[in-house]
Amino acid sequence: MSNITLIGTGNMARAIGTLAVAGGNTVEVMGRDQSKADDLAKALGGATTGKWGAVPAGDIVITALLADGVVPVIAEYGDALAGKVIVDISNPFNATADGLAHSGETSIAQEAAKVAPAGASVVKAFNTIFRHVLEKGRPNVFLAGDDAQAKAGVTAFIESLGLRPLDVGDLKMAHWLEGAGLVTMGLARHGVGNWDFALGVTEFPG
Repeated sequence: MSNITLIGTGNMARAIGTLAVAGGNTVEVMGRDQSKADDLAKALGGATTGKWGAVPAGDIVITALLADGVVPVIAEYGDALAGKVIVDISNPFNATADGLAHSGETSIAQEAAKVAPAGASVVKAFNTIFRHVLEKGRPNVFLAGDDAQAKAGVTAFIESLGLRPLDVGDLKMAHWLEGAGLVTMGLARHGVGNWDFALGVTEFPG
């Protein structure tokens, strides 16, 4: 099992935290609002809270934040994240959620890696899954990162949640995972017509 720190107290932190505790992982919650962090930890049952900006107890640190907050928070934590595996779950959508907010072939995860301290590794994961699907279903979880050991740790954590991890390659693929997040939005609004689905992979016998 894994030692996890959730930075953030929103719906995705709650969804991932609930699955993490159920899967036997050790969970710590950090939030700018300490009372919200305390409340979430209590709601999760068995989770603890840490002080904002302190060294996280978890080896895997999940930034359950809006896209525009991820890079600034990682920069703010600085050396407190040294040696940690940082998991970015965000989607940098534009205001109408039909394009990416950043320009160029980059991603929030790649930009996070630029400000992360020495020894930290960034992995992109969970961004193609709607929160309520994560709560109720067993979707595939796509992940991308440059460090094989870091991805192995995140893979084991995802498996502990009862979910199927699928490695899409190195961290530059995070840009395309964010694009896949847009695909889910387009399908919800058009081809599928509802929000009760997730992207996945079906394998056929050779």
